[in-house]
Amino acid sequence: MHFISAKETPVTQPAPVDYRTEPSAYRHWKLRFEGPVATLSADFDENAGLRPGYKLKLNSYDLGVDIELNDAINRIRFEHPQVRTVILTSAREKVFCSGANIFMLGVSSHAWKVNCCKFTNETRNGFEDSSSNSGLKFLAAVNGACAGGGYELALACDEILLVDDRSSSVSLPEVPLLGVLPGTGGLTRVTDKRHVRHDLADIFCTTAEGVRGQKAKDWRLVDEIAKPAQFAAKVQERALQLAQQSDRPADGKGVQLTPLRRTDEAHALRYRHVSVEIDRARRVATFTVKGPSGAQPADLAGIEAAGVAWYPLALARELEDAILSMRTNELEIGTWLLKTEGDAAAVLASDATLLAHQSHWLVRETIGYLRRTFSRLDVSSRSLFALIESGSCFAGSLLELALACDRSYHLALPDDEAGAPKITVAEANFGLFPMVTGQSRLQRRFYDEQPAMQAVRAKAGQPLDADAAFALGLVTSNPDDIDWADETRLAIEERVAMSPDALTGLEANLRFNGPENMFTRIFGRLTAWQNWIFQRPNAVGDKGALKVYGKGERAAFDWNRV
Repeated sequence: MHFISAKETPVTQPAPVDYRTEPSAYRHWKLRFEGPVATLSADFDENAGLRPGYKLKLNSYDLGVDIELNDAINRIRFEHPQVRTVILTSAREKVFCSGANIFMLGVSSHAWKVNCCKFTNETRNGFEDSSSNSGLKFLAAVNGACAGGGYELALACDEILLVDDRSSSVSLPEVPLLGVLPGTGGLTRVTDKRHVRHDLADIFCTTAEGVRGQKAKDWRLVDEIAKPAQFAAKVQERALQLAQQSDRPADGKGVQLTPLRRTDEAHALRYRHVSVEIDRARRVATFTVKGPSGAQPADLAGIEAAGVAWYPLALARELEDAILSMRTNELEIGTWLLKTEGDAAAVLASDATLLAHQSHWLVRETIGYLRRTFSRLDVSSRSLFALIESGSCFAGSLLELALACDRSYHLALPDDEAGAPKITVAEANFGLFPMVTGQSRLQRRFYDEQPAMQAVRAKAGQPLDADAAFALGLVTSNPDDIDWADETRLAIEERVAMSPDALTGLEANLRFNGPENMFTRIFGRLTAWQNWIFQRPNAVGDKGALKVYGKGERAAFDWNRV
């Protein structure tokens, strides 16, 4: 079930959410390995909700469940390269997953529900990203009732196998039961991915009891069905067949994702390569990303020896944690300033290593981690401004940070050539880290118009000062040192003073101007339709469907169509 809204009583002063975890701390997932197959079994501890006020009965989930799931998938990616197929199933009798916990929704603020929904979307999209780009396949072994977010979890897998036991079914009951929409891509994947016929999808999404057995297969809601006696064997057979489609190495040496080190201060988060300074009075946070320092490996032996400390992998982990922590725990910090510091040549050398070895499983997985982390910036409902100052290293992969921003300000020092900050476009900016649209951020910026793209490519590898970058359209403004402080201060103050609701809608519309696909539709519909429906009285009013669920009362709807 999914993420509704407002007029509920929010939890007061909740403890900050920590996205760092490890298998020994899991309360909800059991993970086992057998050759090329990993099995993730849902066994959600009903007494281990992330917040008080609800129990996770019937394998219903909250944000804490998905934090573990995200961690588990990353550990499979990096620590177990021999794994080619992940089976998602349940350790409970007669229930696979009943979706997001409805009572959790009832005690959560609108912002909490939307942030939770966004994170679960990103986690599920990550299944498909790994399947397409790194050969990790996913099989949903649905061995019980599979409703709402549980079915959406299955939909994100490459294939769905349903036990045909006359009771197990798949369903998306949000509309008839709660007066809201599925929140993690359910409607979009039913049509765009599984190609369920429109009229059958209409029946399916307005029928609370779901669809079972042969009908579920006939309607394309699942790929295969199997009787209980044959189910386990069929799951194993299909998992091994999916594994044959993968090129992940049977003899690869995994990299242990050791605990991520972070120092929490009253007004800052500090990691080795990333820091976040929080100015709550101004409602501004400054992210500073440091480039690589010291000797960096250039060959595979060196990369494998560096392991989790290898700069690109360490950066991906730290930046992801910083983004997620700020997104969830600092709701009033609406403007993020992105800075870099370090040696641009070292960044470009690191990128060259990524490109030279991108077919190696570990490098490929690291590129994928960076790609997904940069994409978290794109869909964060925060204003993003890049500040390109002296000492910056916005080059190659770190230039992606500036290209992801709503605006970029590049300091011009016309009388100080040596001290003038420069940016460098590199091969990595032409497609190594595509957005969810499939385009590079340069293609998005210039609408893939060839004269502009060719002009930028002609300057690839050349450090560009503020005037040169501005002339190419790579930065928004190029104030000199006399105007820099005032222009950036005014821009930030004006931004902070605007309605955050309007800015969220504005930024989402302007950032995704490229070709539409399933992923952009999932996030676009989350931003528009679900945010609207989740605040309507028909869902969350005193007699709204979500409010009266489980009380034996009928919802009272306003029958006017808006």
